[in-house]
Amino acid sequence: MTALDDVRVLDLSRLLPGPFCTLLLADLGADVIKVEDTESGDYLRWMPPLAGEYSAMFHPLNRNKRSVSLNLKTAPGREAFLRLADTADVVLESFRPGVMDRLQLGWDVLHARNPRLILCSISGYGQDGPYRDRAGHDLNYAALAGVLSLSAGAAGEPAMPGVQAGDLGAGALHAAVAILAALHQRARTGEGQRCDIAMLDGLVSWMTPHAALYFAEGEVPRANGITLNGRNPCYRIYACADGHLSLGALEPKFWRAFVEAIGLPHLAESGLAQGDEGRRVSEEVEAVLRTRTRAEWSDVLAGRDVCCEPLLTVDETFANEQVLHRGMRLEAGEAGPTPQCGAPIRMSASAFAVRRRAPGYGEHTREVLRDAGYDAASLDALVAEGAAR
Repeated sequence: MTALDDVRVLDLSRLLPGPFCTLLLADLGADVIKVEDTESGDYLRWMPPLAGEYSAMFHPLNRNKRSVSLNLKTAPGREAFLRLADTADVVLESFRPGVMDRLQLGWDVLHARNPRLILCSISGYGQDGPYRDRAGHDLNYAALAGVLSLSAGAAGEPAMPGVQAGDLGAGALHAAVAILAALHQRARTGEGQRCDIAMLDGLVSWMTPHAALYFAEGEVPRANGITLNGRNPCYRIYACADGHLSLGALEPKFWRAFVEAIGLPHLAESGLAQGDEGRRVSEEVEAVLRTRTRAEWSDVLAGRDVCCEPLLTVDETFANEQVLHRGMRLEAGEAGPTPQCGAPIRMSASAFAVRRRAPGYGEHTREVLRDAGYDAASLDALVAEGAAR
């Protein structure tokens, strides 16, 4: 049994935020039907490097889904989509605001057709406001949210983020939470609702700790100048002989255990030092850490409560014993042509399973529309009219 095996989702999104949201729902058991256009489908399908026919990135983002190809710019294509919406629980889209209305598939139309339906829209800036119609991507949202101002490279310049937090977290994860909350509310009221998820909003909300300091102290947080971002010796990245170590020894007991383990017990009260003293302490710690390799320090610190872990590269992460034990690496085969990241959610009464590989482009068009009441002749007509593929 899976948690969402009675939920059907129509996914109109492309690329990363929407597909990652519906991946979470599909891995929880939802029947996710990926609705792609008849021209090229999800752009991510064709982005190199390819793994088989489709992009290596497409496979892990779209497992456990089915694919239908419809031309929503045609009346027959729109009618086919609306017939699917009649039995759906959720529609997710990531077009620019206003596109669904121009397609005659906006909230008013969908809600009138199926009052229980939930429409979730993921966009950069939201469905209203002065930035509503702006184009953007993850980097732009992170810049406006102040996130980039808190990360710096070696020369102090803003650093490019290594992970698309706006797409995957502020967009996809918040959308999944909103959908689950809307499903819960619908169970009590019988009514669907519209969810408006802006990636900028999400990233601004993730600035809560830093904003709290700014609002309280009036000082603008800067990169490497606040707690949890390099200001204190107890919480920062240190170089060792062959790589780096991450130290998160915020609590005094962890810091004391750490400096004792590396032979600097006189620094036991200096973990939260700032300014010149903080820099002096950090330099003293790093000078010691540079004398040994990551592996040697891992042996020294093994079994101690010090909140210190090696900074792993991606290949090392997917060979890590804890990552493997938790099933966060799916091997090539059933899930797809290459290994994939596993599902991150564990539930005692709801098992994760790979039910199907990522779908071929329009692979399930006839199957899904047949279930919606179309006969063979009607399906042939849709394809002939360019309304389906």
